[in-house]
Amino acid sequence: MTATPPPPPPSPRPAPPVRRPLFVDVTPLRTSPAFARLFAGSAISGIGTQLTLVAVGLEIFEITRSTFAVALVGVVSLVPMILAGLYGGMLADAFDRRKVALVAAVFAWLSTAAIALHAYLGLHEVWLLYLLTTVNAVAGTMIATSRASIVPRLLPRELLPAASALSGISMGLMLTVGPALAGVLVASVGFPLTYTVDVVLFSTAFLGIVTLPPIRPEGETQRPGLESLRFGLAFLKRSPNIRTTFVMDIVAMTFGMPRVLYPVVGTLVIGGGAVTVGVLSASFAVGALLSSVFSGRLGHVRRQGVAVRWAITAYGLCIAAFGVVLLVTPAHGGAVTAGLDQANLVALGGAALALAGAGASDNVSSIFRSTILQSAAPDAMRGRLQGIFIVVVTGGPRVGDLFVGLVAGIAVFWPPLLGGLLVVALVALVARLTPAFGRYDAEAPTP
Repeated sequence: MTATPPPPPPSPRPAPPVRRPLFVDVTPLRTSPAFARLFAGSAISGIGTQLTLVAVGLEIFEITRSTFAVALVGVVSLVPMILAGLYGGMLADAFDRRKVALVAAVFAWLSTAAIALHAYLGLHEVWLLYLLTTVNAVAGTMIATSRASIVPRLLPRELLPAASALSGISMGLMLTVGPALAGVLVASVGFPLTYTVDVVLFSTAFLGIVTLPPIRPEGETQRPGLESLRFGLAFLKRSPNIRTTFVMDIVAMTFGMPRVLYPVVGTLVIGGGAVTVGVLSASFAVGALLSSVFSGRLGHVRRQGVAVRWAITAYGLCIAAFGVVLLVTPAHGGAVTAGLDQANLVALGGAALALAGAGASDNVSSIFRSTILQSAAPDAMRGRLQGIFIVVVTGGPRVGDLFVGLVAGIAVFWPPLLGGLLVVALVALVARLTPAFGRYDAEAPTP
């Protein structure tokens, strides 16, 4: 008698699809109270920093009636900020990063208080405002360098993209709430009380820093100096993935940063004057903010090098689209003081939409570039690499301003149209020359 064979085992049920959250992942805030405090303090104090930056520009213009004098606020602080980024990075790789950030925060707070005191005393000294804002910018740069080196020590590697997305939200809030608050306060309560608000807001930065545990760099440390900087540059030279993120960002900021066109666009092309300038500036920040709010799925992307490439490509296309809007918009001359009733609202809507897309794409690129830098760099190198990154972020847009200034003489639409297409082409070229970057895997990060 033949035995009846046993029935075949039931086929395994297919695993249910993994649900990817759409909204920003707030797990870092729940996982690490230290990161949550650092994030909250940075976001609130950053709003105050942007408030003071705008208020100082308004006060200098009120004193001098010179746009050039206002522009000098950024020019005067540029080289000190670059040096502070490099030296701050070396300090963060040599000493307790908590202490470095704390000392820098003290100088930032004192310089803000001095700006407020200057206003209360009615001194109206432009050179003193330049000096104090430079000290504030230098201290802020050193805080940012140290803070970026601290975050990877507070969170596991898989949560770093979510942390970068949260930083995008805080940056969007800084760039929208800070300037708006400055305008309201200056008009209603004057400069002294406006600066005082920043003094109060910046105090929250200490909460995030003071409560951190000691965070000394892991591995071999080096005394700050030229040898330490050379060692960091040598490491970057043999780190193609990190280096490629820097190169792609330089390409995007050099050829795709049309911000200096906004005044002429608001006055001579779209119309609407200063209101149009504000709308265009805010559109970029709003796009960045929204892309962070809806960033939940970004934390699951493994091919982050590919993501950087396509995010910057999308950025270039959005900037080119802004150029197309200017190309097809007939000249609409007006005054700086004109309102939206004198603007081409269809063109303004198209331009704002293109710039919002650019802001969103740039923020997505920033999330992955920051994650690659924080994940792939050894801890003892993070400060110096963040310092070099500060140079890239600070210098790139200034070179971009020069590119726009040179090309805009042909026609207003040429800088964004030509520049956006150059971004697309050059990013494709960089990707072709560095194929390893396209194979970068977040599960096995390599510099």
